Amino acid sequence: EVQLQASGGGLVQAGGSLRLSCAASGFAFDDNSIGWFRQSPGKEQEGVSCLNNTAGSAVYADSVKGRFTISSDNVKNMVYLQMNNLKAEDTAAYYCAAPCTYYVGSYDHFSYKYSGKGTLVTVSS
Repeated sequence: EVQLQASGGGLVQAGGSLRLSCAASGFAFDDNSIGWFRQSPGKEQEGVSCLNNTAGSAVYADSVKGRFTISSDNVKNMVYLQMNNLKAEDTAAYYCAAPCTYYVGSYDHFSYKYSGKGTLVTVSS
């Protein structure tokens, strides 16, 4: 059974930082992509980042590029999202997802097969 458990959300002031963690199990972590998407009330689901664990490359949403960094620990089967210079518009529930694909270009498309419960990030302005 695939399990993805996100944690680390909270309340932070604009300009602050948070680090989200996701514990993954039930699939070949090293051989798959894993990432994050977010959803705010009344808004569509939005891809944040997808990390190719085999290639070590990541794709980011334009809205978070330069501020967020995704990383993984293949020994602990953990994926992290370091979020810096947070803005009010980053307020959302953040979900870990795997395996993921993320196309960013003329249109953005984030897809995944499994996700877990989200962790809420609230940024006060």
